[in-house]
Amino acid sequence: MEKRELLYEGKAKKVYATDDPQLLIVAYKDDATAFNGQKKGTITGKGVISNRMSNRLMARLEWAGVPTHFVEELSERETLVKRVTIVPLEVIVRNLAAGSFSQRYGVEEGVVFDRPTIEFSYKNDELGDPLLNSHHAVALKLATPEELETIQALSFRVNELLKEFWSQCGVTLVDFKLEFGRLTDGSIILADEISPDTCRLWDAKTGEKLDKDRFRRDLGGVEDAYAEVMRRLTEHDAQ
Repeated sequence: MEKRELLYEGKAKKVYATDDPQLLIVAYKDDATAFNGQKKGTITGKGVISNRMSNRLMARLEWAGVPTHFVEELSERETLVKRVTIVPLEVIVRNLAAGSFSQRYGVEEGVVFDRPTIEFSYKNDELGDPLLNSHHAVALKLATPEELETIQALSFRVNELLKEFWSQCGVTLVDFKLEFGRLTDGSIILADEISPDTCRLWDAKTGEKLDKDRFRRDLGGVEDAYAEVMRRLTEHDAQ
């Protein structure tokens, strides 16, 4: 597979064209941002962990019937993916109260919900990724009602699968962000990444944060936390 011109560079990755118009190469960076890019830094080795973790989890989801963009891991930082048109929605699934949910609604972090919640935000940096509901998404022509139903169903299915997996690794899946894309035939598939950048992951026994909150909140030990999550995933897959 021949890597060609750079098509896009975002906060965490670069996307390149290939000699196949239906396939792209994603290259993961060590750059870290928070609060819509207001805070910037570097997490050494993050790109490698994000790439490898995403690929393993995407492959696991695909095997369980969730369609994803994952095709093949090319190197420790690069992966071949299906070309999609990203639906401009960030989908946040929450199992426990944390982060902005706790701040917005005055709920103590760590409160376990009776059932998972789901939020949509408009993927628009200039507007600060504002929250919206499904009616807003349809009015803005971001997605059709049918696409939103598919996205919601897939998101809750991903939550079930990832909660069970991380529990087996001694990790609590607090919440996570997903993005979806459209293939040329219009079908919706899971895209972007699944990593400590996009998930809140807490040690199931101690509650220690093993994710990007360590960077957001200046808790220190960011690299160690990412490495610990990757170690647990790798050990689980080796069993």
